[in-house]
Amino acid sequence: MKKALFVAPALLALSAAAAYAQDGNSRPQPVVQPLTIPLPADKPYPGTMILKVDATDVARGIFHVRQTIPVAKSGKLTLLYPEWLPGKHAPRGAIAEVAGFKASAGGKPIAWTRQPTDVYAFDIDVPTGTKSIEIAFDFLSPTRTSEGRVVVTPAMMNLQWEQVSLYPAGYFTRQIAVQLDVTLPEGWLGAAALDGLKVSGNRYSYGVTSYENLVDSPMFAGRYFRQWALGNGVTLNVVADEPKYLDASPDHIARHAALVSEAVALFGVRHYDRYDFLLALTDELGGIGLEHHRSSENSRAPDYFTKWNDNDSERGLLPHEFVHSWNGKYRRPDKMWTPDYRTPMQDNLLWVYEGQTSFWDLVLAGRSGMQSKEMVLAEWATNAGNYSAQAGREWRSVEDTTLDPVIAARKPKPFASWSRSEDYYNEGSLVWLEADMLIRGATNNGKSLDDFARAFFGGREGDWGQDTYDFDDVVAALNGVHPYDWASFLRTRLQTPGQPAPLGGIERAGYRLVWRDTPNVYDRDRMAQAKNADLTHSLGMTIDKDGVATGIQWDGPAFKADIINGTKIVAVEGLSYSRERIEAAIRAATDGKTPVRLIVERGGRYRNLEIDYRGGLRWPHLEKTGSGPDWFDQLLAPRRRL
Repeated sequence: MKKALFVAPALLALSAAAAYAQDGNSRPQPVVQPLTIPLPADKPYPGTMILKVDATDVARGIFHVRQTIPVAKSGKLTLLYPEWLPGKHAPRGAIAEVAGFKASAGGKPIAWTRQPTDVYAFDIDVPTGTKSIEIAFDFLSPTRTSEGRVVVTPAMMNLQWEQVSLYPAGYFTRQIAVQLDVTLPEGWLGAAALDGLKVSGNRYSYGVTSYENLVDSPMFAGRYFRQWALGNGVTLNVVADEPKYLDASPDHIARHAALVSEAVALFGVRHYDRYDFLLALTDELGGIGLEHHRSSENSRAPDYFTKWNDNDSERGLLPHEFVHSWNGKYRRPDKMWTPDYRTPMQDNLLWVYEGQTSFWDLVLAGRSGMQSKEMVLAEWATNAGNYSAQAGREWRSVEDTTLDPVIAARKPKPFASWSRSEDYYNEGSLVWLEADMLIRGATNNGKSLDDFARAFFGGREGDWGQDTYDFDDVVAALNGVHPYDWASFLRTRLQTPGQPAPLGGIERAGYRLVWRDTPNVYDRDRMAQAKNADLTHSLGMTIDKDGVATGIQWDGPAFKADIINGTKIVAVEGLSYSRERIEAAIRAATDGKTPVRLIVERGGRYRNLEIDYRGGLRWPHLEKTGSGPDWFDQLLAPRRRL
């Protein structure tokens, strides 16, 4: 055995330092990148842009774009393709789908260069004496989901103007004038919350508006189109895969009208001069739920109307987007309002923007009859149950999840219960429920979060500008309704990790979270629509219609059995997988003697598993406690004149 050689730590450190300091190696310095894109200024852009979109190529999903942009001088003009998009809370500009980009002046081609440090910026070399330039490109919309969200089908399309236009750098987008001209397929009808419409055949021409308003006013168009007036300046515009899906009953429309009335009664004023629900009933167009100041941009299953009684769980989307006209569009976190679509947004207050909206969408759905009380309480139960089992609460706060649209770009995660996702929506809803119930309890139901909504989101009738706020403004408005240590309340529940499940509002309402061996109506309907088995609170996973496991709960029974997302459950107790069989196996295992026996496959490799789980089937429910008043009845009572 050789004697070990001892080297002093100090000598090792000196040796390492010498290695890094070898003068013979090449050692570059960073190249300083100059500021080449002018910062936005709040001044009018000289002239009006003309945007022409040919949307007739339905078969290939290609939009042909021609844009005329006035110029005041020669030299470099920087055009920007929108990157940071309102409502998406992240840089989502579809620059990769732009193809065939050309620039010209007076019919002659002119040079352009994309900036390598900002691929959304195009530098155009404007010749001397030029009054306007023209750009042309094709927007190649995805034709399959692996390429992105499908926006064109044989029956309908979703036109988002930020995908088919550019704007000059150096100006607030509200100061850039633009006039839109769009050509639809023959026989199609469309709707957008833009003014000055003139229709000639299949050509839709709108009046001059700001580029900001254009981007905030998408269009739905389709072969099968219908619209209904809902009162209060609101129209429901619907496109569908087939005409039979437009068969809405008077009661269906009355409930949508009631939603509008309940929202106006809640906030006291309207922050729009007109509002258009844009709703696609489709299995083919990519799903969307996006807010705008004077419109929504939504899709639901084709049978939204025709199987109304089966779709209670689906009817919270339109209430959510409508609330955003007040919360998110008119009142907006100060760091989420930006002067153009290049300036990054800071999402920290999304627990107000989205979280409180998620509270009000359930409340207004219940008040208007869009959803039943049972469904509203079941959705809160499902969310509360999920947070009671979520491991990621240990290390990550709700506010940190507001950065997830940027961090994760909304892609699926391997173990979402540990990493957490955009919980500011649903946990935000439960925190605001607690705030409402705290105020009701302290004032004997004399005041509630309704008073906050009217004070904070109210303002001047018809004002559809933007009014920004910060954390202190939220706290001050809450104290104006009921004095309390709201700053600590919000910081603890939303900005601090390691918090217990957000059950305070449920308990203050006179209910408790309980577990039963049958799903609540929200989970029941979701599983029926997805044709899956949500076993989150038993085996710690969800199994899709093909037997593939997803939603693996961190440190749950499936996790401990090395089941991960994508593992296929081939057999249960020796028989081919079905939801009924795995639920039966979970019930049988409660005897303490029989494990849940599975055959699973991943990557062509098969395994036999025995999962020692004995807790039975479990789904969350809300159960009333005691004989006192039902505060949920108070919360969901209609406010409109009946």
